[in-house]
Amino acid sequence: MSPLAQPTATSPEPPQDALSPKGPLDRFFRISERGSSLPREVRGGIATFFTMAYILVLNPIILASGTDVTGAHLNSGQLVTATALTAGVTTLLMGVIGNVPIGLAAGLGVNTIVSLQLAPKMTWADAMGMVVLAGFAIMLLVATGLRERVMSAVPLGLRKAIAIGIGLFIGLVGLVDSGFVSRIPDAAHTTVPLQLGGNGHLNGWPVLVFILGLLLTLVLVVRKVPGAILISIVTMTLVAVIVDKLATIPALHWGLTVPAWPGNPVAAPDFGLVGKVSLFGGFHKVGVLTGVLFVFTVLMSCFFDAMGTILGVADEAHLLDEKGDLPGINKVLMIDGVATALGGATSSSANTCFVESTAGVGEGARTGFASIVTGGLFLGALFLTPLATMVPAQAATPALVTVGFLILANSVREIDWSDYTIAVPAFLTMVMMPFTYSITNGIGFGFITFCVLRLAAGRGRSVPVALYAVAGVFAFYYLMPAFGLS
Repeated sequence: MSPLAQPTATSPEPPQDALSPKGPLDRFFRISERGSSLPREVRGGIATFFTMAYILVLNPIILASGTDVTGAHLNSGQLVTATALTAGVTTLLMGVIGNVPIGLAAGLGVNTIVSLQLAPKMTWADAMGMVVLAGFAIMLLVATGLRERVMSAVPLGLRKAIAIGIGLFIGLVGLVDSGFVSRIPDAAHTTVPLQLGGNGHLNGWPVLVFILGLLLTLVLVVRKVPGAILISIVTMTLVAVIVDKLATIPALHWGLTVPAWPGNPVAAPDFGLVGKVSLFGGFHKVGVLTGVLFVFTVLMSCFFDAMGTILGVADEAHLLDEKGDLPGINKVLMIDGVATALGGATSSSANTCFVESTAGVGEGARTGFASIVTGGLFLGALFLTPLATMVPAQAATPALVTVGFLILANSVREIDWSDYTIAVPAFLTMVMMPFTYSITNGIGFGFITFCVLRLAAGRGRSVPVALYAVAGVFAFYYLMPAFGLS
């Protein structure tokens, strides 16, 4: 998920001589026809890359922090390769086929589902298989024309609540992974489940690096500095390297990644995770119903975020027609489905459209050529794995907390809080995700409550049949233990 919907200023009107095609490249991408120019597309592609590049650090940290049912971790270096490769290929596809200035990369939120929800119940290959199946489902929905109809079946309030819940969830993940918040061991005689720091206090230099990083990120976001997240990650990584060299008391506990300058910042990419996927192995581990719900959860997380991002970026680039539709949107949606499946196939988690693409639009990008530039830069980053793997969690997790806030800020106002039949389900959707540490639970309780309250209010006919069916599946899933079925 990519929530940084902070549109940049619209570029000035193009000169008249920019409106006539200047060659085959111009004609293929319709650069002049859309009022742009090759230099603007290049600048836009570069801007989009630098506002998205933080995912090369953040995605490996999120995925590598999880363990599968066997206790195995994914290799951080291989994850950097998989993340850069998939982002590069899918963004190039979006440029050539979709011809829109939209970059794609591993979606925040979906990677958390895979790392903390799917993997602990199956192997990593099984979990990534679930992601591939979700991508196939999205492609099928696009091919049959059902994607937009399915989207309209879920009320806007619930769609926004799902996004907000994921934002709160990844915000909590950021606080926990940084060491700012920790779980109180079960042996402790207290009813409080979480505590500040490791013992009720903020101790140690690593936590201070996180706090300073969070403040820096928020300041840069408030100041609307382009590439705020990437700037903060790079700055705090350098601070962490210095702290690790100079501080000796108390002992430093960085977690999985100790900040240290690599001997050589350039290295050959490691494709060891590519193709490590089992399409149906997860169903043998968790059962058919639970497996279907896991696939559905990944699909839901990708589904609505991508549609909103595509239309938002297209609107900023003035690519929508008079009806507010994007011509050729099915091509764009199909590539988004391919990106989800390809992300699973490379073990980088589902890839999706990034709203940071508005940074490129603000530089004048209007066509897929900007995506060609962005994709090419991601492929170039394949050789910079040592730099990405030196970033400690404390330097990267401020981005998760900031992203969580931005998702909430961009969505909460669009929920009708005066209508309790939507406000209560929305509230439960939001809080159940972080409180139960499960995005699936948030969606399930939200859908069930919405159907029940609409029936109780005599408005049952306003609920689409498909939503009743999904709520019924979730209800059966939660009642399985009572019937001895799990």
